[in-house]
Formats: sequence, structure tokens, C-alpha cells
Amino acid sequence: MSKAFNEPSFRDGVNLMVDRAISVMDLDDGVAKAIKACNAVLQVQFPVKIRGKIEVFTGWRATHSTHRLPSKGGIRYAPYTNQNEVEALAALMTYKCAIVDVPFGGSKGALLIDPSQYSRDELEKITRRFTVELVRKGFLSPSTNVPAPDIGTGAREMAWMADTYKNLYPEDINYVACVTGKPVHHGGIMGRVEATGRGVQYAIREFFRHKSDVKSIGLKGSLEGKTCVIQGLGNVGYHAAKFLSEEDGVKIIAVIEHNGALINNEGIDIEQLAQHIHEHDGIQTFPCAKFVEEGQAVLEKKCDILIPAALENQITMENAERINTKLIVEAANGPISFGADEILNQKGVVIIPDAYANAGGVTVSYFEWIRNISHIRFGRMQRRHDEMRGMQMTKVLEEATGHSLSDQIRHTIGRGADELDLVRSGLDDTMRLAYQEIRSTMKSNKLITNLRTATYVTAIRKIARSYNEVGVF
Repeated sequence: MSKAFNEPSFRDGVNLMVDRAISVMDLDDGVAKAIKACNAVLQVQFPVKIRGKIEVFTGWRATHSTHRLPSKGGIRYAPYTNQNEVEALAALMTYKCAIVDVPFGGSKGALLIDPSQYSRDELEKITRRFTVELVRKGFLSPSTNVPAPDIGTGAREMAWMADTYKNLYPEDINYVACVTGKPVHHGGIMGRVEATGRGVQYAIREFFRHKSDVKSIGLKGSLEGKTCVIQGLGNVGYHAAKFLSEEDGVKIIAVIEHNGALINNEGIDIEQLAQHIHEHDGIQTFPCAKFVEEGQAVLEKKCDILIPAALENQITMENAERINTKLIVEAANGPISFGADEILNQKGVVIIPDAYANAGGVTVSYFEWIRNISHIRFGRMQRRHDEMRGMQMTKVLEEATGHSLSDQIRHTIGRGADELDLVRSGLDDTMRLAYQEIRSTMKSNKLITNLRTATYVTAIRKIARSYNEVGVF
């Protein structure tokens, strides 16, 4: 994570982007300061006995905003994390939730740990101890602060956290809603694992539905055949690349990982690559593409769409001038530094910002939280009714036309939506409407010259309205 050219920290960079948005708004100074301020930050240090020795772990949980409750945001396990990063990510979550109309405040957490150095049982022990610290200090509950998976964590860790909370508060019937991103059979929701990557796909699709936007970057037509470089083949990058290539015909010409990159101008089969990584623990020996050790340099490869889906500050003032793409979609949080953002804007590169592009995760987390609070699976009450209505419709069509419909058409018309269908539909609708609102904001103010500023203006306007309407000031 470069800090070349004395660039601001990640946290300061987020604030500078917010300041840029506030500068084109008619917003009271006090309200602006209140929106930017981080509400609370918890740092914990706790001992855990590992392999006969006591280790002390450091963790954080930042609550940026409580204008809506609960506050929402992931917990990452990483050996490089720090409080500055956690506060920046918490702030991003506040704006992200506002953008997609998810009624949550923003929060984020982290544990300073390298998960690869510990066994499953050791990680469970550490996670449960961390959870106790968060719960006892009021930073984890279904009603006030709800974590989710992030880098280094997943459904497994969320299940441990939920079970620990249940043991501490066995009388809370909503205990399962204390975290999201859980395994489906432990209160999770279908489609949550893919949600952030799927949301990236839906964001790009919506951009390409607007011909004038596509024309502004010198492209035309649909996504079919467009070239794409993707950095990071973790959960988000994998799903975004998989869906874009298999469903939209996008050609993934390069994949960048932490230890190198693969290049194939004819396109890389993402599922085949993912299987290879699983079997060989790396990309170096993948036979269907050229391996390049200097992966970071491949960010500069010419392409139509560049998707940084790894870590923050991957495109900085050091390499921004050499970025050779028409459209950047921030699947990761903060992959473009503030200084690089300024350079890319001057170059005319369009950036679909992280606060919108990767909001699919928190959107489906909201669906999961609602499912947990309501104690009912989506589709349970209406699915068979929809199937019955569909079958009645096929009979009407057959009687009206005098012809029998094929089994495939009968199945399509008669099928009721299941939970995954409803989750994907809700996510698609959310990403579409959010982009249209951002686009409308940009067109309504001549001082707004890029999608990132339009995104923050849209979010800040909603948060300010919420503060003023409830009489915070």
C-alpha cells in the first residue's frame, strides 16, 4: 500500500473526498462537521492461550454514525490493519448505506492477526474471545452494531460470533441478527456470499444501460466483448469476474494477485482459474495464461474496464498517469488514493466509486438482517401461490391460442420465486436506482464533474436530512 508523493492517509483521503462534495453543496458547517466525525472507536487488547503460550491480540471497532441503527460494517482479520484504516472504512460504510437506502449507520472492525498462522480451532478461540470484548463494551448486538465478513473472515467466523452472543444473551430471541454473512443453515441468506461481486456486476450493467455515459468513455454497445483487467481474485473479485464473463460476455484479459499476474488477451476462464488456485495454492502454474511476476504493473495494461478488487491505495499518484483504461470500477474499498483520483479525473477516466460499486454486500446483509428480525424465510408465504397463478396463466394461454405450450415455457411461467431469486431481484433494483440517483445528482449541479463527488453529495444530502428531521441539532 504505497504512500508515494506524501499522499494523505486512507482516513484523510476519505475526508478530502467528502470535503470536495461538501464544497459544491449548500450545507451548514456544523452539520458537515457532525457528518464527518467518527462517533466512537473501541480498541481492545485481550490475551488468548495459544499452543501453551499467552498471546495478546489487538482489535478495533469504529462506529462512524448512529443516525440510523444498527450501525453496520464488516470485521477484517489482517496483519497490516490499524485504527486509521478502521475509521476510514467505517466512514465509507455510512455513506455507502445512505447511497443504497439501507437504513443503517456505518461501522467497521478489525483484528490485527494473520489468520494463515493459526489453526481452525485457534481461530475459533480467538474469535469468540474477541466477540466477548465487543459485546461487553456495547459494540456488537442485533439492535446497535452488526458486523459482517470482510478480508480474512467469512461465514465461519460470523457463526462463531453469533453463537458467542447467544451464550451471553440466551433470552434475546433476535440473537441470530447480531451478525450477517452467516452460513445459510445458521440464519444466513441465499446470495450473501456472492453479493458484493454480484453488485459490482449490476453496477456496471446499469452504467452500460445509459448510452450517453458509455459514449463519454469512448465506447459503444453492450458489455459483450469488452476487455477487463481485475485485481484480486478473492470473494469479491472472483464473483464479479465470473458473472461478468459468463453472463455478460466480458473478456477477462488479466488477473492480478498478490504474487504476480496472469495475462491472456483471448480471455481467461475464471472458473478454471479458481479451480487451479484451489488445487495448486497459487496462479504461477496456470497453463492457460502467461504468468508475470510484477503483478502491480499489470494495473497499467490497456483495457476497457479496470476492476481493483483487492486492497486500498493500489492506484496512487505514483502510477495513476500510466493507468490505461476508460472505466475503473472500485470493487475494493479505497483502491484509488485521493491524489490519484484527481489525476484520473483530469485524464477523463470515469470512476464508479467504491461507496456505490461495492454496496451489494451491505444491501444483502440488510436483507439477511430483516430476515432474522422477522423470523421468516423470504418467499415462504407466496412462492406456491405464485406458482399456482402461473399455471393458471398457462392454461388461459393454451385455451386462447388452441396450442399447447412447451414444458420449458410452462416451467418458466409457472415457477415461483425462491429466496435467491428475490435477493438478486432486490439487489439489482437497489443498484439500478442508486446509480440513477447518483446520475441525476451529477446532472443537476454543474459543479459536480465526476461520479464520486455525485455519490458523496447524494449520500451527505440524505444523512443531513436525517439529522435535521430528528432534531439532532
